Amino acid sequence: MSVSAARINLDAIRANVSALDSRAGTAQVMAVVKADGYGHGTLPAARAALDGGATWLGVAMADEALELRAAGIDAPTLAWLLGPNDDWAAVARADVDLSVNAGWALDRVVAAARGLGRPVRIHLKVDTGLGRAGAQPHDWPALVDAAAKAQADGMVDVVGVWSHLAYADSPSHPTIEAQRLAFEAALEVVAATDLDPPLRHLANSAATLVLPATHYDLVRPGVAIYGLSPGPDVGTTADLGLIPAMTFTSQIALTKRVPGGHGVSYGHRYTTEEETTLALVPLGYADGVPRHLTNVGAVAVNGRRYPIAGSVCMDQFVLDVGDDPITAGDDVVLFGPGTSGEPTATDWADAMGTINYEIVTRVGARVPRIYEGER
Repeated sequence: MSVSAARINLDAIRANVSALDSRAGTAQVMAVVKADGYGHGTLPAARAALDGGATWLGVAMADEALELRAAGIDAPTLAWLLGPNDDWAAVARADVDLSVNAGWALDRVVAAARGLGRPVRIHLKVDTGLGRAGAQPHDWPALVDAAAKAQADGMVDVVGVWSHLAYADSPSHPTIEAQRLAFEAALEVVAATDLDPPLRHLANSAATLVLPATHYDLVRPGVAIYGLSPGPDVGTTADLGLIPAMTFTSQIALTKRVPGGHGVSYGHRYTTEEETTLALVPLGYADGVPRHLTNVGAVAVNGRRYPIAGSVCMDQFVLDVGDDPITAGDDVVLFGPGTSGEPTATDWADAMGTINYEIVTRVGARVPRIYEGER
């Protein structure tokens, strides 16, 4: 049995969703549980989010949507990143809403509807400036008209119009208002048809927290559900009233005294300055400890932080613990909520120049998840 684990506080997810719901005003909350619930576990995260007040679930991939349904989770769910070779009919058959942002995707939905003998619920996505998924404004009228025809033919039910923000984590950035106005223009195109979708949605985590003008009928928080701030300009976790849900733990596997001038790990990217104790932690980049934390990251042992010394390897890394009485079997907290002095996922992200989203989602499959607060 592994001594390492990602401990997931489901009560924290419930509390975070409740806090987001209170910020959302009259808008419903779609809890985004893609990417294995941002590394926290799709099904436990989804159930906790629904307990916390979410009324919708959001996923990217077809398999993610089908996993929810296979587990008996029947909450309204949107899947938004199906490709030409995905089984659109299987997802539609599972009563999952589908995002449509191009003519070929609408064709897949219509074909699925014919096979099912009933209309398929869709959300039309417009590119308001992110430059990723979504129909460009010059293609939008044709897509809307085609969707209106498909609805008149009984093939689809257009229930939503949506887009995604590029700079919501920088709340004063001028693109936010530009995208909101582009979204309003897209809605006007829809209003000129016989379509009357009840759901308009634009806001991600950051926008849910600090941009009420973007809330519309539904908000789609992701990383904030798991207790992480979307960015420093939005506020710290504490400022936002969020509780980080994941604590990544292990135990010391070996300690040994080495002399000064001793190289440590591959490439000797760290050399001891004097006689010291090295402590081995049995986790590496295969488990989600980024190699970029080499010589810049830290973890906590017995409540005190120690630097990662030398290259992070596939299965292990080394700490320089000086003369402290660290022994094999002592508990290690790689990151957690930070309430006991341990690093947070954001601390790790800052150390390596990335975002906390990447830290939690890369915790590997061979790290067991232990759930606290299950109901």
